[in-house]
Amino acid sequence: MSIKTEEISSLIKKQLANYQNQVSVEETGTVTYVGDGVARADGLENAMAGELLEFSNGVYGMAQNLESNDVGIVILGDFSGIREGDTVKRTGRIMEVPVGDELLGRVVDPLGRPLDGLGEIKTTKTRPIERKAPGVMERKSVSEPLQTGIKVIDALVPIGRGQRELIIGDRKTGKTAIALDTIINQKDQDVICIYVAIGQKESTVKASVETLRRYGALDYTIVVSASASNPAPMLYIAPYAGAAMGEEFMFGGKDVLIVYDDLSKQADAYRELSLILRRPPGREAYPGDIFYTHSRLLERAARLSDDLGGGSMTALPIIQTQAGDVSAYIPTNVISITDGQIFLDSDEFYSGQRPAIDAGTSVSRVGGDAQVKAMKKVAGTLRLDIASYNELASFAQFGSDLDEATQARLNRGQRTMEVLKQGLHEPQTVSQQVVTLFALSKGFIDKIALDDVQRYESELAAFMHANHQDLYDSIEKTGKLPEGDALLNAVAEFSKSFQSSDDQKKAAAK
Repeated sequence: MSIKTEEISSLIKKQLANYQNQVSVEETGTVTYVGDGVARADGLENAMAGELLEFSNGVYGMAQNLESNDVGIVILGDFSGIREGDTVKRTGRIMEVPVGDELLGRVVDPLGRPLDGLGEIKTTKTRPIERKAPGVMERKSVSEPLQTGIKVIDALVPIGRGQRELIIGDRKTGKTAIALDTIINQKDQDVICIYVAIGQKESTVKASVETLRRYGALDYTIVVSASASNPAPMLYIAPYAGAAMGEEFMFGGKDVLIVYDDLSKQADAYRELSLILRRPPGREAYPGDIFYTHSRLLERAARLSDDLGGGSMTALPIIQTQAGDVSAYIPTNVISITDGQIFLDSDEFYSGQRPAIDAGTSVSRVGGDAQVKAMKKVAGTLRLDIASYNELASFAQFGSDLDEATQARLNRGQRTMEVLKQGLHEPQTVSQQVVTLFALSKGFIDKIALDDVQRYESELAAFMHANHQDLYDSIEKTGKLPEGDALLNAVAEFSKSFQSSDDQKKAAAK
């Protein structure tokens, strides 16, 4: 069979027509060491700090140490398939995560990959996990409240939108419960929530997600989970990834609440990484830049100026202490960066005072500027009352004879502490909190038996909803107490009709 020259020439012409003169240049290096979630590679002379690098098996890493002869890489994923001699190439991209509305209601890892089995997250937007915090002139002062729905916090340590309020305490004192209740209370408040779980058991994260789902809070929440079984680099970048997701909404003019649960474990993960990368250790073996690690994260929480859309990101970092020691290295660092702290006391927790917030140690440095005027008015003397009660209670146990004034202050203090108790996942509206504290401040609760205080509070709320909803609406709308004696008369009317447990038993016996 003879081949015609015309056919050969036409085939060559077709090939030439489809030829594309594109040369791709990739800078690659060779892995010289791998172990414990860290690799070293030479040949990557132009790698940037924080750049995303890809290993030959598809696992990604992030450039950390840029040294004269090699690059220290933290591996973001399973490092068991990486061997010495493998190639690693630059991507030219700084470490970034997917962002956008598509992540709402999802559980993702610090790289933005879904963990909830609900399929791929289809978003085209990404943001670098590291970003310079907004400058002084890009911010405005905190002036709008972020209601937690927890009486003792909204009254004594109020939080404003754009604030950084630390939640600190020993293990098992209710730190996560406060954070979850705050997220649940943002329902219908137009606040996007991000919950970053760092170094927790997967069963614990699952329980938290189910709690949010049960109360309808998962619809406006993103859960970022770096569980205890993940490599240390994933725990280290998790809060930065959460902050990047929050910034997408903040710069879009929305209000964001982000919870870092908890930064103690992130600091431990960063210490582990730094020691493996052979960085010199400092106090408690933490690296010298541990303060910068947390400050550059928490400074990203801000209330933006009107020119930038007026959005905000409120941060609730959580720190775990050992035996109540707030003078340890990490707690003192984070206390100095934040705008106040909510201190949880284990003694109060185990004595049944829940939430176990220590009113004397807890403080909010800017939230008072954002506190609702009605709340400020009814909670004005609350902190002094609690301090006075605690002091008197410690003396009263040594003496049996007390004068009437001291006894009255003790009674008021006991009822104040009882009023500040609140059930788990039972956030309250501002109006309900204000009316309860109003009844306390005006002395209506002083005459109620201690065992009846919680019932008095719930029945008062039901009575106000049924008969004086207008007063509730007025407080919600204006943020001020209703003018005149309308509220006083309403509470007095209810107090007259309230029956103590003993009266109810007598009535039932008849």
